[in-house]
Amino acid sequence: MTDVQSVYQRGLDGPPLGPNRRGTKRVAIVGAGASGLCNAKYLLQAGFDVTVFEIGSQIGGMWCYNNDSGRSSAYRTLHINTSRGVTRFSDLDFDPDTQPFPDHYDMHRYLVQYAGHFGVTPRIRFNSRVAAVRPAFDPAREPPVWEVELAGGSVERFDAVLLATGHLTTPLHVPELLAFGDGYLHAHDYREPEPFVGKRICVVGVGNSACDIASDVCVTSRRTVLVARSGVVILPKLMFGRAFTDITAQIQRPYIPRKLRQKLIRFLVWLAHGDMTALGFKPATALSHVTSNATVTTDIAYRRIAVKQGIESVNGHRIRFADGTEEEFDTLIAATGYRIDLDMLPQEVVQVRDNNRLDLYMRIVPPGWPGLFLMGFFNTDTALNMVFEHQARWVREFLLGNATLPSDADMRQAIADRAGWYNSQYRDTARHTIEEEHVRYLTDLKTTLKAAAARPRPQSARAA
Repeated sequence: MTDVQSVYQRGLDGPPLGPNRRGTKRVAIVGAGASGLCNAKYLLQAGFDVTVFEIGSQIGGMWCYNNDSGRSSAYRTLHINTSRGVTRFSDLDFDPDTQPFPDHYDMHRYLVQYAGHFGVTPRIRFNSRVAAVRPAFDPAREPPVWEVELAGGSVERFDAVLLATGHLTTPLHVPELLAFGDGYLHAHDYREPEPFVGKRICVVGVGNSACDIASDVCVTSRRTVLVARSGVVILPKLMFGRAFTDITAQIQRPYIPRKLRQKLIRFLVWLAHGDMTALGFKPATALSHVTSNATVTTDIAYRRIAVKQGIESVNGHRIRFADGTEEEFDTLIAATGYRIDLDMLPQEVVQVRDNNRLDLYMRIVPPGWPGLFLMGFFNTDTALNMVFEHQARWVREFLLGNATLPSDADMRQAIADRAGWYNSQYRDTARHTIEEEHVRYLTDLKTTLKAAAARPRPQSARAA
């Protein structure tokens, strides 16, 4: 294991905390992307009867370019933001042909290898769209039984269901931008730069996809404008000849105070890019999900990309910006985020609230509904695969009967406390309602699991 990997993986519990007290359970996992595969691997190793339902014909979810599931937002030039040493799962390395920052081809190949290596592939039912997941039990009196209904009408029963469908699939459209009409598209539908050669392009947003797409099209476009409605911190990909995430891995440690970690990373970003306002961005006065990009700051410095700080109005293809200027564009690309889509679940079980908020204990458990777990519904500041592993091992202990959830009231209070803390730290946007700083989150996962393992097992059938 590399030094970087040891930093990120330390504290992961390997084997279960105790014996399997619940016998073999039937567990359904919805989605064969990175999170679904990771959960399947850990539950298979613990002896569960696992079935993975995949809507398309491919492993990899988001990371399968042009996935026939229709749910992938990957574009041809997409690379992951973290280095291969940080991105890998703890127990399987990338193959030698993988580049330092894996692209979607590397990631798809790796996930196929991971599923095959750990025996997950035979458990996947491809071309199986889940139409509904619903409880078939009284949670006050009976053990969990969940029905999974497929699009063809067939229904199967499981002791537990893990939803790993992702939250980067259903575009979130800003109504004002739709007034652009023909030539409007959401970043979800962007695939390659060739259709935009010679065009005047406005990209709205300043997240990873927005900056990637702007840099993708700016070299051959007639003009490219990037609209950044708020301040931003753009992390470099490389620094001092090393992957920036390899450097920050040495800083992101629980014993280093949060404020100091933030200051150190901001200082490194300043060394790489200088004052972001000099590039035309607003000052970053409030915390937001960071952006990582290798080239956009250079493209701005070379004037391939112009930065605007907001849009006042859209009148057909004519856009008026916050600085009072107006321009005509051929294309408007809205990198405006995604709406969490849980239409397969009844509203009384899990409801997506205003601003994309999900009321889940530890971002995973809906209070009052044992046996249902939502996996990967968060944004974080590090490699997702590592956090997926922590979530998978946390859930495994509850399914094994080695840990007991708090009362519904206590879970709801913990949810409110967590939401309150993040609301006090981050900008009030749909993206940040599921934000998690990974050092804090992983520490809390370990703390709550330790408490859950010490909690008396309930006498009722509600033990999850």
